Amino acid sequence: QVQLVESGGGLVQPGGSLRLSCAASLSIFSIYAMGWYRQAPGKQRELVARIGSGGSTDYVDSVKGRFTITRDNAKKTVYLQMNSLKPEDTAVYYCSAGVVGSAYWGQGTQVTVSS
Repeated sequence: QVQLVESGGGLVQPGGSLRLSCAASLSIFSIYAMGWYRQAPGKQRELVARIGSGGSTDYVDSVKGRFTITRDNAKKTVYLQMNSLKPEDTAVYYCSAGVVGSAYWGQGTQVTVSS
């Protein structure tokens, strides 16, 4: 059974930083595209950042220059470094893994940006 386990969420003041981690129990982690999504109350889930199997990255415009997605294939883990956090970044953040024919989701971790 595939599991994606997120960690690193919490409460942070505006301008602060957090680093989210997602550990995956995928047998061949390196072939999966990995992504971070978020869902704020009353809003649809949106893609925040993704990293392909080859390391290419994409970001939603609102986080460009502030967030960085990386992956460690040896540890089967994907990270989201979030800097200069804003109140509008408050959401539940979800990790995802995808390859042709399969997609998996984590349970989510809460990020709250508030003074």
